[in-house]
Amino acid sequence: EYYDRLPQEVALEILSRLPLLSLVQSKSVCRAWRTFIQDQLLVNKHFKHMVENDPSFILQIMGHCIQKQLYFGDLSSDPNDENVMMIAKKLTIPTLLSFHLVSSCNGLLLLSATHPSFELCIYNPFTRDYVDLPKRSHHAGVLGFGFDPTTKKYKVVEISYKRTTHLYFRRRVVRFGMRPASQTAASSVEIHILTVSSNTWRNLGSFPFRFVLQKSQVLVNGKLHWRATTNLIMSFDLATEQFKEVPSPDFIASNRRIHELVVLRGCLSAVSFDDDNEELEIWVMKEYDVKESWVKQFSIGAYVPKILQPNYQCHSSNDPRFHSRKKWIQVLCLLKSGGLLLQYRNKALVVYDPHCRTFQDVEVPREEIPRCLRTVVHVASLNWIGT
Repeated sequence: EYYDRLPQEVALEILSRLPLLSLVQSKSVCRAWRTFIQDQLLVNKHFKHMVENDPSFILQIMGHCIQKQLYFGDLSSDPNDENVMMIAKKLTIPTLLSFHLVSSCNGLLLLSATHPSFELCIYNPFTRDYVDLPKRSHHAGVLGFGFDPTTKKYKVVEISYKRTTHLYFRRRVVRFGMRPASQTAASSVEIHILTVSSNTWRNLGSFPFRFVLQKSQVLVNGKLHWRATTNLIMSFDLATEQFKEVPSPDFIASNRRIHELVVLRGCLSAVSFDDDNEELEIWVMKEYDVKESWVKQFSIGAYVPKILQPNYQCHSSNDPRFHSRKKWIQVLCLLKSGGLLLQYRNKALVVYDPHCRTFQDVEVPREEIPRCLRTVVHVASLNWIGT
């Protein structure tokens, strides 16, 4: 009864600042709170507070027989010895036989069932609400998942490649990212899009470019971003459903390639490897779609996490350079402390301090998560799935 007498604005302020798990448990306090917690006003305010803090993470254990395991991870620091550790909690998951964790958007997960069904599902891991998406008749390809701020609807984009035997290309570089090809069979590229409230995939037609598979979700300014095979950055506007080339940083002109795209505190960022200095560079676009706003903000030297060092029991190679190669390093996010969270070979998490240029291994509970990880940045939210 006491909780029922709290003014609504006071209850809103209290509930919006609770950790997500505590907020979900608060639905059991009283009937009024249960109704209030489902209100979109509280959802939006809670999400805003979560964005201002360090993100959480969804971890998927990679393995043949354990693909169906998801964990919710939070970083925690010990004030006594300054160690950083990952606190993991196993999540209940929908009834898919086996799936891949594709991406996260506004607290929702896009899950893709493995071959042969290729079914898709959008899942809220905390409310346990989920929506099965319509089956696709097209081939599986590169996926994108985002929120259209104009219609307030979630959309799933898929770039599919269909092998053809009658289409040939000369050996030349074709604009917009099409791979140069000789007199061999090629692949036609089609774009399909689904509004989550709809039951039908829409075919946006064929396009003359190919994308590199992106490990993490790259959603900035209501646009999804991919790296094309010709080293271009392409955006897809979820509102207009149009593609556009985004200006690339200056290092592209020096014949260097973009290793991956990532979002750092809301800014589109490009990761590249400087072979001369053996450093991983991170370029940040301070003002979206303005070429002159690209700045090289971070340079990260070589490092081998403890779990990958030669004397570690799970180590599989005696050459430490093998573990510092650019393709084994993924930039996850920029923390409030100014540190960068990195992942090495899907096994080790490391916090890099750009000011002191030091590395700190993140302790992961190996008794629970002993294998390779698929890590996705996840701004936890009580968000609902629009229908």
